[in-house]
Amino acid sequence: MKNRTNEINGRIFFLPALIITIIFYIYPLLKTVLYSFYFTGNSGELIEFAGIENYIELFTDSNFYYSLYVTFKFVFYTTIFSILVSLFLAILCNEKLKGIPMFRTFFSSTMGISVSAASTIVLFMFHPSVGIINSILVELGFLPINWFTDSRYTLMAVIISTVWMNIGFGFIVLTAGLQNISTEVEESCMIDGTGYFSKLFKITLPLISPSLFYLLITTTLKSFQSFGQIDIMTGGGPANSTNILVYSLYRTAFVDYRFDYASVKGVILLIIITIVMCIKFKLERRVHY
Repeated sequence: MKNRTNEINGRIFFLPALIITIIFYIYPLLKTVLYSFYFTGNSGELIEFAGIENYIELFTDSNFYYSLYVTFKFVFYTTIFSILVSLFLAILCNEKLKGIPMFRTFFSSTMGISVSAASTIVLFMFHPSVGIINSILVELGFLPINWFTDSRYTLMAVIISTVWMNIGFGFIVLTAGLQNISTEVEESCMIDGTGYFSKLFKITLPLISPSLFYLLITTTLKSFQSFGQIDIMTGGGPANSTNILVYSLYRTAFVDYRFDYASVKGVILLIIITIVMCIKFKLERRVHY
């Protein structure tokens, strides 16, 4: 009787999470898949069954392939540099040096800045005439760059700003991983006379590999879903140079009012993310738990 009561109580506590998952995840997913096989009106109403015609239109659209290229480029560089910079700062702040708590606070502070506020700050920093970035370039003898109007540099500026936004979270995760390393390991390395870089690559990094793997997964997902900074800073331009797939999906649905075509992009984006995540989880065998 007691086990039965515990089972009922467990289901009651589980019910709110299940309802939220169905309403905000499963239902939108099923409706997106449904819309992708229909033609829709400007209000999103289903008009006529389209079969795979929307998918054929997508795969014959050159803009889609360019958007896909920009997406993978953005995700690759954002993920790699976010992890590398966070790792460097975490290792630096793991040393027993004077003033390290102040730097820990400083490096993790981006966690408390919203995407909109961070994007506004970046717009001022990369401003062609009064921005600090161009001022530094001029001081070094380089010509100022029109970061958000020159398609050669716009994606680079968005990547740099996104890496900066990601540093706070990555720094906290990796700092926690470094501080969980047993002091006995450090003492053994000192007794054996292990060099700094040998200890770093053969002992420290393998021991924090769970934190690195977690950060790899979360940063990749966050990069695929980046929207706010692109909407505020570039609007997908110039010349679609920052029009990543999730932003292209938004414009298709809420600017062009083609909810059917946007649903197809959403389904394809889901498939791409699923494939990328499956590949990354294959790397889990190299993680030392």
